[in-house]
Amino acid sequence: MSELPDPTEPISPSGRVHWIGTGMSTGSGLGLVTRATETLLWGRTTAKAEGCLDRLGLGGTAGTRAYTPEALAAELAPGDVVVSMLPAAEHPTLVDLALRHRAHFACSSYVSPQIRERADEARRRGSVLLTEIGLDPGIDHLYAHELVRAARAFTGDRPATAEFTSYCGSNPAVPNDFRYRFSWAPRGVLTALLSPARAIDSGAVTEVARPWEAATAQSVGGETFEVYPNRDSVPFVDTYALPGSWDLRTFVRGTMRLDGWTKAWQPVFAELPTASEERLTELAAELAGRYPTSAEDHDRVVMSVKLRVRTDAGESWSGEYVLDATGDSREAATPRLVSVPLACGILDLTAGRTAPGLHQAADDPETVARWLEFLAGQGIEAAYHEDTEAEDADA
Repeated sequence: MSELPDPTEPISPSGRVHWIGTGMSTGSGLGLVTRATETLLWGRTTAKAEGCLDRLGLGGTAGTRAYTPEALAAELAPGDVVVSMLPAAEHPTLVDLALRHRAHFACSSYVSPQIRERADEARRRGSVLLTEIGLDPGIDHLYAHELVRAARAFTGDRPATAEFTSYCGSNPAVPNDFRYRFSWAPRGVLTALLSPARAIDSGAVTEVARPWEAATAQSVGGETFEVYPNRDSVPFVDTYALPGSWDLRTFVRGTMRLDGWTKAWQPVFAELPTASEERLTELAAELAGRYPTSAEDHDRVVMSVKLRVRTDAGESWSGEYVLDATGDSREAATPRLVSVPLACGILDLTAGRTAPGLHQAADDPETVARWLEFLAGQGIEAAYHEDTEAEDADA
């Protein structure tokens, strides 16, 4: 992309959004975007895009297009926002299109190495690459930054030990015997379980080849869940700017499942390690057929983000955000909790509030506070609790 010169002036927001993808994670947040911007919804066909708008009660609020990279390129202009709800493998193509046309890019997915490689190019061209602004990752990042700031205010420059956990899961609101229901991408659920996870446990970086084998019980809001590490938690120590003066005993980001999940899934776990690619596909289809999510089944999302610090003087502080949301007949909780935070980030882009370069949700206090206020205005708000304990004077 070196054929384009460096920009000499900031990119003026165009107020135009290209939302790419019409799957189930495209929830009511799309309506927040269509009401405030000129929006084009791109699907595999225009019929798919129109059907998505109708499903969300948004018929006629956005233009519809059949997506191909070439068709999108023909309509992109400087200051537009490209929103990807496509699989992560498709993101680099969309990022390159956005950079070529001095547009911006937003998604709810984890930042990939391919997107990270384009961060300097984006900054140089004045484009924003906004990633990890959905549910998890996304809302959890906002809570984590708030907790770290509060804990740093408590410890000051004093050394301290710290324990951080962040868990989130979308599960049946009414538990079934399998303790889970499949909504979309059933094969992805199985392949995620086969991906090794890294976290910090007892002060050391540990790797778990089979995440379900590290599942433990966790009480959240007085209810018992099962939690296990997911992906690589370790890079988020830097993302959340934890002080180097803290002795980090625990740091894990992971998945939350209903109590009894590991017992119910034992036949699946027995088969996963040796399953061929073909068998994984078959098994995913079998399980999805046996435990589907119907129109009468509602999902429940529970998230717990918790931080505890203890100084060498014996003083301790802990804080926890607990988000608990259940879907209803109007909309499932999961797509709402993915799409509404994404809409918040998109609207910041169209307002010109976000600096060029790569962002993982938001980290500065002003933006985090504004985004949390936006979410609360849409009914997305966590219960917050904190405790402090002073040193025992008689000790």
